[in-house]
Amino acid sequence: MNRIEEFETFRKILNEKIHKYGNLDTKRFFALDSAVYKDGSLDRKTKELLGLVSSLVLRCDDCVTYHLIQCRRLNTTFDEFMEAFNVALVVGGSILIPHLRNAVNILEKLQEKEGSEDG
Repeated sequence: MNRIEEFETFRKILNEKIHKYGNLDTKRFFALDSAVYKDGSLDRKTKELLGLVSSLVLRCDDCVTYHLIQCRRLNTTFDEFMEAFNVALVVGGSILIPHLRNAVNILEKLQEKEGSEDG
């Protein structure tokens, strides 16, 4: 299994455990987290890009990976990713650079998996 598949499998298994053992508040939070990314005044792709930028600024590599996967599924182009990365870099500053490297690495792996150079 490659890194992306390992991430998705690990996330799925552990989320199932959290749902199994979590209380009502935990389940409500997970439901809210899913609901907030649905199309509304902002479309889902825009919301996922917002999540990606926020995750980069907060330096959460797991969250960055998740949002990269979701954005690719929504046909986000390489240029759109680069613009989002620029926003994150300006907001987050130079401390963000190692996480930006990770994001570019994951994005390249997603493109390789899909056999494409762009969205």
